[in-house]
Amino acid sequence: MGVTLLRIFLFMLLISISNSYDRLTPAEPLTTGDKLISHGGIFALGFFSPTNSSANSYVGIWYHKIPVRTYVWVANRDNPIASSSPGKLVLTNGSDLVLSDSEGQTLWTTTNSISPGGIKTTAILLDSGNLVIRLANGTDIWQSFHHPTDTMLPDMSLPLSKNTSMHLVAWRGTDDPSSSDYSFGGDSSLQIFVWNGTRPYWRRAALNGVADYAMYQRNGLSMTQTIVNRGGEFYLMYTISDSSPSVRMTMHYTGMMQILVWNSSSSSWYCFFERPGSSCHRYASCGPFGYCDTTQEVATCKCLDGFESNSLKFTVGCQRKKELRCGTGDSFATLLNMKTPDKFLFIRNRSFDQCRAECSRNCSCTAYAYANLSSLGTTVDQSRCLVWMGELVDTEKRGDGFGENLYIRIPSSSGKHQTNGPMDFAIPEQLSNSDEQYNQNSEFLQISFEDIIPATNGFSDSNVLGKGGFGIVYKVT
Repeated sequence: MGVTLLRIFLFMLLISISNSYDRLTPAEPLTTGDKLISHGGIFALGFFSPTNSSANSYVGIWYHKIPVRTYVWVANRDNPIASSSPGKLVLTNGSDLVLSDSEGQTLWTTTNSISPGGIKTTAILLDSGNLVIRLANGTDIWQSFHHPTDTMLPDMSLPLSKNTSMHLVAWRGTDDPSSSDYSFGGDSSLQIFVWNGTRPYWRRAALNGVADYAMYQRNGLSMTQTIVNRGGEFYLMYTISDSSPSVRMTMHYTGMMQILVWNSSSSSWYCFFERPGSSCHRYASCGPFGYCDTTQEVATCKCLDGFESNSLKFTVGCQRKKELRCGTGDSFATLLNMKTPDKFLFIRNRSFDQCRAECSRNCSCTAYAYANLSSLGTTVDQSRCLVWMGELVDTEKRGDGFGENLYIRIPSSSGKHQTNGPMDFAIPEQLSNSDEQYNQNSEFLQISFEDIIPATNGFSDSNVLGKGGFGIVYKVT
């Protein structure tokens, strides 16, 4: 009987010890040399130095079972612990995680600001790689998935908005986790970008209801990437099957957005997908009215239909073979399977025919595209009418079936000229996002066509401020 009770006691003790490895409480801080291990042993959290030298140290999360040390999150990436000062990570009675050095200087902290009046919280490292601060009732009041560094893990959601705290920001180098100039994320025009500082480096086109769901299956990997709609807010996320190897989406310090898969046979990560894949994929690399043809064995810059190169350097772009006259007989050429250009205007509540008419009746409109977003579960207007004014930049011909039709204006074959009438919309001074957004609460000003006409004096030449890289810029009065 005594032996049996001893065995039960030891068994319960082991369970208690193993469960304590994945969490912090106010009574149990984490110090240099300690680490948390998620319940299933998938991830670990602790102090680390990027090299084996006595360099500065950080608190981060890495894969626990993968022999190649791979970090997926760093708390104090831009404020390291000095090499001569051991650190301590504490969960306070106020429900915040605080990282400090031996002198008590705070190097990183969460900002939950909950009154410590009897509220019990625990910091838990989950098998998903997410570090959460959890209340006793199971509510998570903070999570590292909402404050990523350079890596997006399965089941993490990346908002397609201007919330820069939810962008992936690359390390500055192999051994330097501090923030670099390269970042990856969405913007409020529902496009996805890689930025170099504030300049676009690569772009994924606006939602079209087709390329917004994709399934990849290869070498044991089964991954689904999708755009999800949560109450009118859109998020990028991906999931993997239980039998799939480890997968991570990382913004690399070279400026590449990569999807990496663990190969247990070679004990290494292999790159499953990366963008920009070549110089042709880089933002606006083929210049105005040029496009990157990715259907060829080697991606090549070409000119859109009705245009020809005006330089040996494609970055200069293309020019029209024949000038537009905006008269009777003007038509639109249909370009199939295209990545739509940047710098568009989004018009609400239009059918396909109405979208075409909006562009057709305005001489400044150079192209339009239409899509139905019903597959995304939008609760309001499910149409997506995009129109372009002036130059078309960052266009691509796709060979994967995820492109869409782009309709570009071509000159009248008759050569007859029609005097330009009043135009219904203008080129805004800043057109990195559509003027009309899916979200009615957008921070961007929403302007109707009727309001734009008098504001620009009917697009009077006296209101022209200049011509930039994306067309004519008008002064609004």
